[in-house]
Amino acid sequence: MARSLVLATRNQGKIIEFHRILESLAPGKIELIGLDKFPELEDVEETGSTFEENALLKARYTAAMTGLPSISDDSGLCVDALGGAPGILSARWAGVHGDDRANLEKLLGELRDTPDEKRGAHFTCIAALSMPDGREVVAEGLFQGRILYAPIGDQGFGYDPIFAPLGISMSSAQMSADEKDAVSHRGKSLRSLAPQVIQMLEGLG
Repeated sequence: MARSLVLATRNQGKIIEFHRILESLAPGKIELIGLDKFPELEDVEETGSTFEENALLKARYTAAMTGLPSISDDSGLCVDALGGAPGILSARWAGVHGDDRANLEKLLGELRDTPDEKRGAHFTCIAALSMPDGREVVAEGLFQGRILYAPIGDQGFGYDPIFAPLGISMSSAQMSADEKDAVSHRGKSLRSLAPQVIQMLEGLG
């Protein structure tokens, strides 16, 4: 019987990506539920100063309010030339949470005169599992690459159209779902976390 696991996000792109990765790792063992099933839950304010703090804030709140094991991530783009920014502010870099186009335009504008050799960047993802009994597990994944000069591709979401993964001659938004999952920050963090998630869920009896 599949065990229920709440994914603490309303971002449909993340829900699809998480489901795809978890299903590939544990076919039929996990029923992933998004926050759309819990419309009464408030959005958690990301007041942490690190990706890990924010991921745990969301996972803990969701587990406490639903009584179900909950998994959350906090992820973002860290650009070398900007001292690691936008970092934990990635989703609201342009001032409005989740405005992908505005975020891309702002970032490209700030890097307008930055040459190729200084356009290095990486995505970071911290995935956190919080159990109703207080047990927690976190895992980190990194996705190295560089920032392009203009968006390319229509797959993925967020900064994918302007991120060229290291050693790959296309943007993240040109990669198939399977190609991206194999190398992405989210794929790496989930693959690292998944064995412990499955073990904890199976231990519920």
